[in-house]
Amino acid sequence: MTHTAPSPAPRRRTLAVLALLLSGLLGLSACSSANPAPESRFVLIDGSTLHSADLKGKVTLVNFWATTCVSCVKEMPSLVSTYNKYKGQGFETVAVAMSYDPPDWVVNFATTRQLPFKVALDNTGELARDWGDVKLTPTTYLVDKQGRIVKRYVGEPDFAALHQLLEKLLAQG
Repeated sequence: MTHTAPSPAPRRRTLAVLALLLSGLLGLSACSSANPAPESRFVLIDGSTLHSADLKGKVTLVNFWATTCVSCVKEMPSLVSTYNKYKGQGFETVAVAMSYDPPDWVVNFATTRQLPFKVALDNTGELARDWGDVKLTPTTYLVDKQGRIVKRYVGEPDFAALHQLLEKLLAQG
């Protein structure tokens, strides 16, 4: 019986797929600047509604999170400080609680931690579906003033790098 080595092509293809999956899990994948953010209707915990159109002209961070997500809770103080640092420069943050998160838990979390930005409930899961079928939390999108997704982070972002990118986007006309 003669043993032949497997062709390197399937191995390269497998490695390429694994690299893509890993980069997505680590939040290393940048979305094309031509990728428009979905038209969304955010129902905020105070009962008001925010539409995507209301965010045009602002750089916006859309963060999908859950009160039961340890990483989400850990990154929240950094999201608060980022919001406070840039809010006067045309920056907005919308924290979208996942559909499985009980609304009263979300309201309690936002109230007790005095979250200064907009907090939305995704009761139906429609927002998570529209924003790329978000399943893992935290997943965060950075949207430019024209309403295009500039970057997606799965897991906690590198906040120093995020701040550099924010400053660049805020400076653009």
